Formats: sequence, C-alpha cells, structure tokens
Amino acid sequence: MNISNSTGSLLKRLHTGAHIDPMRDWLALLACAAIALTGIVVWNIWAFDTIAQGGVIGSSTASTPAVLDSPSLNAVRAVFESRAAEEAKYRTGVYRYPDPSQ
Repeated sequence: MNISNSTGSLLKRLHTGAHIDPMRDWLALLACAAIALTGIVVWNIWAFDTIAQGGVIGSSTASTPAVLDSPSLNAVRAVFESRAAEEAKYRTGVYRYPDPSQ
C-alpha cells in the first residue's frame, strides 16, 4: 500500500467546498470529539493530582473553628438514649414483635 496515495486521497476528501462530503464531515466530527475527550481527560488528571496533593480547586475559603454547643449535644445524647431504651424493651421481651408470617 502506498502511503502517499492514501494521504493524497484523504486530503482530497478533507477539502472545503460547496458540495456535501460525508467523509469530511465525519472526520471533522471525530477530530472535534477527540480534542474534547483529550481536554476532559487532561482536566480530570490535573484535578485529581491537585486534590491528591492536598490542594484546593478554586478559591479557598477561610473556615471558622466549630463551636461545640453543649445543650444541643445533650439533646442529641438524650435522643440516642431513648432509642437505646426502646431497643432494650424489644430485646428483653417487654415489647413483643408479632411475626405476621406465622
């Protein structure tokens, strides 16, 4: 196979003209898709590398230290204690779970 003939044939198909050329259109579409895919892959590699090294994408915001609110923590603890008490009632037999399959 002669490469110069193949290249010449391809270049003839890629010319711009007034007539419709499906081969040229598909090659242009695939070239644009390949460029877009390459850009996406490069962007994702850069973003992953930046995050993996502890960097920030975009502007970093100054964070304030968390303030521990004792009354809200006590309320959450009370909710979990009441749930644990209800679970204990099921486990000890105070509440009976009727099995509908029997």
